[in-house]
Amino acid sequence: MEPHVIRAVLGLVIGCVLGYAARRGRFCTLGALEDAVYGQDTRRLRAWALAIAVAMVGVHGLRLYGLELHRTLYASPQLAIGPLILGGLTFGFGMALVGNCAFGNLLRLGGGDLKALIALLVAAVSAVMAMRGLTAVVRVMAVDPLVVSIPGGRLQLLPDLLGVGSPASMALAAACAALLTVYAFADGAFRNDRTLAAAAVVIGSCVTAGWWATGFAGFDAFGTGRPTSLSFARPIGDALLFAMVASGMQVDFGIASVLGVLVGAFVEARQARRFRWEAPDDPGELRRHIVGAFLMGTGGITALGCTIGQGVTGIATLSVGSAIALASIALGGRAGLYYLVERRG
Repeated sequence: MEPHVIRAVLGLVIGCVLGYAARRGRFCTLGALEDAVYGQDTRRLRAWALAIAVAMVGVHGLRLYGLELHRTLYASPQLAIGPLILGGLTFGFGMALVGNCAFGNLLRLGGGDLKALIALLVAAVSAVMAMRGLTAVVRVMAVDPLVVSIPGGRLQLLPDLLGVGSPASMALAAACAALLTVYAFADGAFRNDRTLAAAAVVIGSCVTAGWWATGFAGFDAFGTGRPTSLSFARPIGDALLFAMVASGMQVDFGIASVLGVLVGAFVEARQARRFRWEAPDDPGELRRHIVGAFLMGTGGITALGCTIGQGVTGIATLSVGSAIALASIALGGRAGLYYLVERRG
């Protein structure tokens, strides 16, 4: 098989596993924020930390065996401060308006939620607009120039900023992963929630498998693509484009993983007998989903990733830019929750 076909097949399989595990474990970014802020329940935040820890050990283990992290999106010598912060805030606020991120809406759609279908369609259109449409003009002119060059031409990966080699970077990643794991299991409620803990381990493993699929199994030495892993900001836009103009595109890892997540979530929903059709309750809810989804698609492209793309895949590489993006998404999500819940209250 050609490399892009190998990547697509593996993306479909990895996406199926990811969708099944995430829906079974109720793995959700906004849900984790809501639980922590309004319910003083940090289990889902701790699951996020455990998923990052697993992915962190996995990706740096692959780096020891030749994964070219320096060629990835997360290792640029230019730190895109403006896009990461502004895009992250926009994505996070839109996520709160919708009630879920792009990945979470794929999980909801797999369970029959038609509100998620509307949100995904709008987010996909706005993502394409931010990549190559009208909003892309504003992004390129006003936001993309807000970057900082790292002194000495170093990469924005923490090991490279500290000037350590591959063996030492593995040790640094293992130390960070150990701290995240200790934080995760320090809570008794999380230790007792084996389903959520298992889902976090599977999700971190899926991110590692994604790096292996694009950096080894489906790597094309003569191609222009670079290693990547799971993300759902650009791929949902690419999936919509492929559905409309299939003859001009190739199915690759990203598009196939989107389809895989849908399939995995659908299988879990049917197996657990939780599949049911849902529609917006009123015009106000539909309006909120449309506005929030547009902000998510635009912000996800501007911030170079979503809650999975930057929040797990990127953070696992020890990228400083991904840390900035994740913090901005969390802050935007918190502002959105304030706008929806506390301000109105």
